[in-house]
Amino acid sequence: MTGPEQRPKQTRRDSVLALSLAGLVAAMIGLSFAAVPLYRMFCQATGYGGTPQRVEQASDTVLDRTIRIRFDANVAPGLPWKFEPVDRVIEVKIGETSLAFFKATNTGTTPVSGTAGFNVSPEIAGSYFKKIECFCFKEQMLAAGASIEMPVSFFIDPALVDDEDAKNISEITLSYTFYRNDEPGVAAAPQGEKSGS
Repeated sequence: MTGPEQRPKQTRRDSVLALSLAGLVAAMIGLSFAAVPLYRMFCQATGYGGTPQRVEQASDTVLDRTIRIRFDANVAPGLPWKFEPVDRVIEVKIGETSLAFFKATNTGTTPVSGTAGFNVSPEIAGSYFKKIECFCFKEQMLAAGASIEMPVSFFIDPALVDDEDAKNISEITLSYTFYRNDEPGVAAAPQGEKSGS
């Protein structure tokens, strides 16, 4: 039987346990919000999951071997944009800095912003697909009816030819999906030219 002197100790232990559990729940919620940006940074740094890596400078080696780059463009539901590559396929030398363009048009009646998610296939090529600059690094805002051409500057790392699992790759697909990232009706400074100008 619990005596009067043991009740305060039990109450203290219950309070400490409740506070500890509340702290654990708060920490887990905080980590869940940080997980997506941390995962994206990890993928960009390592090429994990077919995510191209971001680099600051071009390759200093260009090989006399070409590789075909195929471009894929998608729009998530809820974003009233038409989005497509200017050229669907290009051939580049491994190590050579290349520039490709994508065109987006806001087919809606209000300004809308979007951000592009991206990956490459085959997945192993993500470690060797190096982006120097890309429209996908920042949010894009388009006025109603506006169009914009957006560049991506990249190269295929020459180290690809030394990887036993990747050296025979002859084609890489770079795929983008644009997602809406603003609230409907929120206006911001529009970018891009009007369609037909």
